[in-house]
Amino acid sequence: MSHLTGKRVAILATDGFEQSELTEPLRALREHKADVDIVSLDGGRIQGFKHFDKGDQVEVDHVLSEVSAKDYDALVIPGGLFNPDALRMDDQALAFTRGFFEAGKPVGAICHGPWVLANADVLRGRTVTSVPNIRKDLENAGANWKDDEVIVDKGLVTSRTPKDLPAFCAKLVEEIAEGTHGGQRRSA
Repeated sequence: MSHLTGKRVAILATDGFEQSELTEPLRALREHKADVDIVSLDGGRIQGFKHFDKGDQVEVDHVLSEVSAKDYDALVIPGGLFNPDALRMDDQALAFTRGFFEAGKPVGAICHGPWVLANADVLRGRTVTSVPNIRKDLENAGANWKDDEVIVDKGLVTSRTPKDLPAFCAKLVEEIAEGTHGGQRRSA
């Protein structure tokens, strides 16, 4: 039995996700026996990208309107440019994200993924990393930004780019195994 057996994890994504930033966490979580669902704005399949080139499509397990943060133990938000840009403008995606923070559940976001966290207003006073070109957006949302391969702040796991995926996945598994975090609360 793995240490994530019985844990349910949502990967929140839509068209334009960076392929490796969805598939590598998905693989790592399933390898540790977590039950992982792809949650998206619409049903069907969503289009991945390998930087600017189209990659593989991934089947959506649940439409965002059918689920809530209460259904899951953790949340992962992959990057890519288009994916988080669309999610950060969707009220349901932002409410879903805030629900994990309000419940103290682990959240992981990589690359441009923290854009969603900025718009969900959950970064005030938190230390994070991301792809460098969204640094100011995160700082304007109240975050303390650092240029490290992975940062863990009270259940919040962030990383910069696909090259950081081994560290990101390892810390993500660790934080989900630990469960809820008292300090993982939505900023005021």
